[in-house]
Amino acid sequence: MREYKVVVLGSGGVGKSALTVQFVTGTFIEKYDPTIEDFYRKEIEVDSSPSVLEILDTAGTEQFASMRDLYIKNGQGFILVYSLVNQQSFQDIKPMRDQIVRVKRYEKVPLILVGNKVDLEPEREVLSAEGRALAQEWGCPFMETKKNCGTETECT
Repeated sequence: MREYKVVVLGSGGVGKSALTVQFVTGTFIEKYDPTIEDFYRKEIEVDSSPSVLEILDTAGTEQFASMRDLYIKNGQGFILVYSLVNQQSFQDIKPMRDQIVRVKRYEKVPLILVGNKVDLEPEREVLSAEGRALAQEWGCPFMETKKNCGTETECT
C-alpha cells in the first residue's frame, strides 16, 4: 500500500488540529488545545489504489519552530493553514513556505494553501482574493474552510 506523508503547518490557533481531526474522524473539536505534535493515519484512495495518508499536525507556536526543518525534511506534501480572521497568520505562512523550499531545495513542492474559519466571516481580515493571489504565485491549490464542512468536500 502506498503511503503519503503530509505536514500541516501554520501559526498557533489557526485551526490546524481542528481541520486535521475533522478530515480524519469526521468530527469537529471545539476547544483549543495547543499542539506540540500529533500524528494521524487515514486510508484513502489515490488513482484508484488504496493508500495511507500520514498526517503530521505540527505546533504553531514559535517555541517549536526549530522542529520545523525535520518535519519538512520528512514530508512529501504540505498544507499551509492561516486564519482568515487573523492577518498576521497570513503573513506568517510566507516564511514557512520559503523554509519548505529551502529545506526541500525544490521550488515546486506539493502544497495546498488553506484559509480557515469562513464561519467567522464578519471578523474576516484576509480577503479570499489575497489567498487566491498567493496560491497562484506559488502555483498551488487554494481553498477556504470552516467547521463542520464534512470530510470529503471543499468548503468554498
